[in-house]
Amino acid sequence: AVAETLRTGLPGTARSCILVYLLGGPPHLDTFDPKPLAPAEVRGPFGTIATSLPGVQFCEHLPRLAAGLDRYSIIRSVSHRNSNHTPMIYYTLTGRHTALPEQDNDVRPPQRTDFPHIGSVVTKLKGTSSALPGYIAIPEVAVRSSLSGEFKRVRSPLRGGSAGFLGAKYDPLMMNGEPGQADAVSDFVSPGEISESQLSRRASLLSVLEGGPRAARQRAYQDLRDQALILTGTASSARQLFTLEDEPAAVRERYGAHRFGKALLVARRLAEAGVPLIAVHFNEMTICDGWDTHSKNFEACQSELLPMLDQGMSALIEDLDARGRLDETLVLCQGEFGRTPKINSNAGRDHWGPCSSTLLAGGGIAGGIVHGASDAIGGYPLRDLVDPVDVQATLYHCLGLDPRAHIRDQEGRPWEISTGRVLTELL
Repeated sequence: AVAETLRTGLPGTARSCILVYLLGGPPHLDTFDPKPLAPAEVRGPFGTIATSLPGVQFCEHLPRLAAGLDRYSIIRSVSHRNSNHTPMIYYTLTGRHTALPEQDNDVRPPQRTDFPHIGSVVTKLKGTSSALPGYIAIPEVAVRSSLSGEFKRVRSPLRGGSAGFLGAKYDPLMMNGEPGQADAVSDFVSPGEISESQLSRRASLLSVLEGGPRAARQRAYQDLRDQALILTGTASSARQLFTLEDEPAAVRERYGAHRFGKALLVARRLAEAGVPLIAVHFNEMTICDGWDTHSKNFEACQSELLPMLDQGMSALIEDLDARGRLDETLVLCQGEFGRTPKINSNAGRDHWGPCSSTLLAGGGIAGGIVHGASDAIGGYPLRDLVDPVDVQATLYHCLGLDPRAHIRDQEGRPWEISTGRVLTELL
């Protein structure tokens, strides 16, 4: 029914979206768009495997995803001229370019003048029907590119992950701890010296002191504080959604004991609870800096990245389908760009904006479609070029939002939420 509605051109009816963002840029030739007939310096050492769609092959290290292609679709022709992390993270998550060419590698933390993350826009326009925030990030958008004392990685927030000019009300609730653990969300941890009963009494007293008419800004602040008080309660049913103790052992095992699998399982729980957008901005691995595989690409992919992706993503899609939730939950898996066709001297692949692959499932997206194609070496789209903003427009459409709807910045200026086109070929 959802798919038929979408084919009419009307907005979709998906309740939630799980955005799986592979920070660093996954190598499309070593995942969903292998080139077995290309020269060795392009093809790489991996073989290919048949998928459930006749004539379509994936990398041999994605057997579970290959077997389930009938449940989701792949775009092999996502393209953009820019191949730098910071502007492309910002572009793929907000739909806007950074202000000036000379700011192409602007690594400042999130600014209140930024265009908002997809999740903030969805929350602003759809709202949320529960005590939970509308946009939850597991973890926040961050990059592990700087080193401090004793060569420890420092995670720095990146632009593109916040609510920007929409304001703090629409910033994400961030889960930066271990997914599934009670203390994974630091904001839920109350000071040890204050009991829950003391916190409740303080809240009651504060409500009395602040009684009477309040300005809109005061009301917005009160709403946020009330939500925080609900979520920090130890008995909060909403808070329990972030833990995994009540999930059957077989389910947890299917998703995987790694951080990525646990994050996806938490995301499924939050989607079922009605959170409009859950974003898994995942980049923490041990061999490479996330998916930024300038060196040891094949070692990292074979030992960590591809098994993790194959297990976690296939489990999420199969689980949603088995629970009857796939039609109402859009799943989008992408990175900021692809990686170079030619393997470099460090057995790695470098940044490559001109071509990448994206996975979409559920929420009205048809299964078993491979949209677009790249050339013989995976360098450029051969047909059906897709801009990242087209993927965003499709996301909004599936969630029942008009991509031409407007939000307003701090100065009251209207902005369309997307400049892309809906990919009706996937609906």
